Order: sequence, then structure tokens, then C-alpha cells
Amino acid sequence: MGRILCATRGGEQSYRTQDAAISLALERGDELVFIFVVNVEFLRRTSRAVRPDTVTAEMDRMGKFLLGIAQERAAEQGVDAKVDLRHGRLRDQIKAAVRQARATAVVLGRPTGTRSFFALKSLQQFATELEAETRAEVLIL
Repeated sequence: MGRILCATRGGEQSYRTQDAAISLALERGDELVFIFVVNVEFLRRTSRAVRPDTVTAEMDRMGKFLLGIAQERAAEQGVDAKVDLRHGRLRDQIKAAVRQARATAVVLGRPTGTRSFFALKSLQQFATELEAETRAEVLIL
């Protein structure tokens, strides 16, 4: 049995990716872990008076909520998924999570429209890098 790591940020745009990861876990009989990464580096680029700890706490709550929804969606389809909330740079945290979880596969969402964190070409480059560094199969779905 393997382990699938699915990066998610929650919400309707992530449902397609979550569903693909859930289906893959069912098909393969693999464990499933949803990961959400909180990154507050963007605060360094603002002149607004904000407290990073307050923003981090709010983003943590949101991440836990969105991971809970993903976990519930998996349970509804017969998969007992785990969740992993991390802090830091997205790429670094996904790599670390793959290694730590000993994931055999990683599911990343295919960008849609202009609201995606990654452009498809950049995501494909990251997938190639991730496969080379971790030996996990990376699927862009």
C-alpha cells in the first residue's frame, strides 16, 4: 500500500483535485493525506501595520477548516484521509511533506484561469523537480 499526498487550498476550485486524489486512493488502495501550507511571506511586501502572528492564526484556522472539509469529502467517498497543516514556502513544504510521509504519489491541481498560484509550465517544472528529489510519482490533475 502506498500513500498519496494531495496539496489543496480548499474551496470549489480544489474539489476537482481532491476528487481525483480520492478516486486514486480508492483505485490503488492507498492512504491519502491532504496538505495545506500557510505562507505569510506576503506580509513583508506591505506597508500596512499588521501583526504576522494574528494573520498566521487566522490562516491556520482557515487551513484547518478547509482541510476538514477535504477530509469529510473523502470520508463521504469511503476514504479515511489524514491532514497536514504546514507553514513556510509552498514548494519547500510540499517536498518536506512528501519525504516525511514517505508518499509514493503526489497530486497537484491543474491551474485553471488566472487565479492559480502556478502557471502550468511552472507547475510542470516543479513536478519534475519534485519527482527527481523525492522519487514520488507526481500527477497534475
